[in-house]
Amino acid sequence: MPTNMISHRAFERFENPRNMGSLAEANGHARITGPCGDTMEIWLRVEKGWVKEATFTTTGCGPSCACGSMVTELAVGRSIKTALEMEQEDILEELEPFPEDHWHCALLAANTMQAAAQDYLHRRGAASCDSCAAEGCAAEDAATTARRDDESDEAFLERRILAQRLDRIAHKILVLSGKGGVGKSTVAVNLAVSLSLAGRRVGLLDVDIHGPSIPKMLRLEGAAVLSEGGAIIPIEVGAMKVLSLGFFLHSPDDAVIWRGPMKMGVIKQFLKDCEWGDLDYLVIDSPPGTGDEPLSVCQLIENADGAVIVTTPQDVSVADVRRSISFCRSLRLPVLGVIENMSGFVCPHCGEVTNIFKVGGGERMADEMNVPFLGRIPLDSQVGEACDAGAPYVYHYAQTETAKAFEHVMQPILALEGAKTPTTIEEESKYMRIAVPIANGALAMHFGHCAQFALVDVDHSTGQLIKTETVDAPEHQPGLLPRWLAEQGAHVIIAGGMGSRARNLFEEHNIHVIIGAPSETPEQLVRAYLDGTLQTGENVCDH
Repeated sequence: MPTNMISHRAFERFENPRNMGSLAEANGHARITGPCGDTMEIWLRVEKGWVKEATFTTTGCGPSCACGSMVTELAVGRSIKTALEMEQEDILEELEPFPEDHWHCALLAANTMQAAAQDYLHRRGAASCDSCAAEGCAAEDAATTARRDDESDEAFLERRILAQRLDRIAHKILVLSGKGGVGKSTVAVNLAVSLSLAGRRVGLLDVDIHGPSIPKMLRLEGAAVLSEGGAIIPIEVGAMKVLSLGFFLHSPDDAVIWRGPMKMGVIKQFLKDCEWGDLDYLVIDSPPGTGDEPLSVCQLIENADGAVIVTTPQDVSVADVRRSISFCRSLRLPVLGVIENMSGFVCPHCGEVTNIFKVGGGERMADEMNVPFLGRIPLDSQVGEACDAGAPYVYHYAQTETAKAFEHVMQPILALEGAKTPTTIEEESKYMRIAVPIANGALAMHFGHCAQFALVDVDHSTGQLIKTETVDAPEHQPGLLPRWLAEQGAHVIIAGGMGSRARNLFEEHNIHVIIGAPSETPEQLVRAYLDGTLQTGENVCDH
């Protein structure tokens, strides 16, 4: 290997690649030829969802050997899910500096590792599985272990990947209504924001194909969705992840004219190919009625926690909403409860509540249908103004009676967590520490090699910035920064660019990751994050 191709440290490190005792022990294998003609072959030995050993061969040059050895080193000791999600940038990050004209070697190594992991999952699906202790290992899930009758290899693998994504989401909640115009999307947005403000990791998925309104309600019109390693990266608003078909339209005026199979396809893609990561809740905003979209979601998410049904008090709405409850029962989807929206009008001048519509229709219907009643949300002009302005109501009007009604509605949803309710930041401490990699006083695009970090302390109860401390970063070592920042007490890191392996390590240390942030001062970034206005873009690095 020419020493000018790769550092002397890396040359010594990869002279003798990992060698497994016996290839006969392998239960995952792949062989891929890259565009340059080099071939790489990887064997895995996986036990109960964890990669115990890995080895490789390659017909390529020294850099190809370095990438093959690094990808096997990164996989050993980690879950099969990590191997399945290995990316080119994960390898390059560990091999810096690495010649750009040989980056294709890292891509070949990552693709071969993914294929070997997929081969393991395929083999496990064809045979009976032992009990799996690996958290999030979809291969051992009883619902996805066995190949279904007449299921193709492609469909079987898709189902496995979908299960892996969904296994990282603790609770999946649909927001439904049999009637349009009842404020269902408003309820979905404010429910998701309320859960996020309560310290939960939340995703918001808009599956209203013909009338996606979530981008408007969160002031995300024109936001561009990016992809990374073949995965869709959701838009982040503060600590909340959002995805909607509206992000993919050229204009808000575009009409989507699709039949059922196309709707099913895009909803499957939003669930299977989106990098949702680890979430406490995924809130899914469905269109009115009981058509293709909610049916597709229920078919794809076989273990959804249930549905929140939204109605207004008048009889014409209640009658249609009854069908939503019947729809849930037909699909064995639990009904978490009914919300009676627009229940009384709040005068913007005196605060008096006037019952424009009947009051109590939703509650009576819930009682008659024997489902829980979650509460009433009054009709408040500020809710409409907040939606039009793209400002979540419960955040900007937290002290109003309407916001408190949303908070009351949220409590049964939080009860889904039972005794394992995660401790929120407020319960741990009134303070939150946010880490920002900096260079010349502003965000450094590549966090891994920045010289300094800004540690911004925030009083979470008031949203006030307490102080900013600048600390020197430790000498670069693979995997060190997540552990080091956890020792500094960081709860959140705001970064420009970061590989998937690094993000997983931060999450393992209970540090929430925000990527794609603009190059601004730490104080500006933290203030935008707290206000829910931080706009994130492409996951970039400046190296």
